[in-house]
Amino acid sequence: MKEELFVSGRNIPNIDPYLNIWHWQIPVYLFLGGLAAGILFFAALFTIMGKEKEMPAAVRTAPIIAPIALILGLFALFLDLKHKLFFWQLYTTIRIESPMSWGAWVLMAITPLSMLWVASYVKELVPGWNWKYRLLENFETFIIKYRLWMAWMIIVLSVILGIYTGILLSAFNARPLWNTSILGPLFLVSGMSTGAATILLMSKSKEERRTMSWIDLLLIVVEIFFITHLIMGMKAGSQVQIDAVSLFLGGQFTVSFWVFVILLGLVFPAILEIVERLGYHIPVVIPVVLILLGGLMFRFIMVEAGQITRYLY
Repeated sequence: MKEELFVSGRNIPNIDPYLNIWHWQIPVYLFLGGLAAGILFFAALFTIMGKEKEMPAAVRTAPIIAPIALILGLFALFLDLKHKLFFWQLYTTIRIESPMSWGAWVLMAITPLSMLWVASYVKELVPGWNWKYRLLENFETFIIKYRLWMAWMIIVLSVILGIYTGILLSAFNARPLWNTSILGPLFLVSGMSTGAATILLMSKSKEERRTMSWIDLLLIVVEIFFITHLIMGMKAGSQVQIDAVSLFLGGQFTVSFWVFVILLGLVFPAILEIVERLGYHIPVVIPVVLILLGGLMFRFIMVEAGQITRYLY
């Protein structure tokens, strides 16, 4: 009998039986990044539209959450890094074809801009606020003077940030569930929905709540459409894509996806907002919390399920 020795690259820790290197830090980072992008988008949009007075929560109050969410999200991403002391090397080059490079530079730009945005409204938010130093007072005057220009920069960067949270996954060609062009727009709309829900919760104006409720309802409809498109596209694809989406259609993520993301995270909040519009009182915290939890669960499920899918044919 002739014996032969086969050397294989398989049985690699965290790779076999499936990819298992991304844990809770990544979905938390994606959620917080999308949330911040959504909040900043509406703050900039209503400023450009000249509706600062009609939409005070969207323009002045809710943006306080944005820099906090970005910092916490970056901290979660930092915890996920294997070589933490070398994160600065992302900023030694610009690679147009790299989603990581796009994300690093967009976050570098939008994080300080979000802080400046909040600082420009601090005197309106905190009565009697005094910067104490003349230099800071002059800087605040400068920011307020060019706030509209800052709004244009933020609206562009927030859209890029929201799409990037999905492209970060879709760029992994070896993961069939992630490898779809719809993931970027889907994550963008989901982030805007969580941002709109946050503004809805923080608003004290009846008219502003009504406006944000309609916007959020529209975003939920668009998000359901994108998810439907994602599933149909996968079902019409190759066998590995059919196997990938089967995780949500009878597989191990079926219950969590359809119950926590679709029903509780999208459909039920939409019904509650419609009922509210019909004149029935619904505590605003209920649909808002469901939308936020649904958005978070969506990212956890997509990250976990995507790592399981693979090409073996």
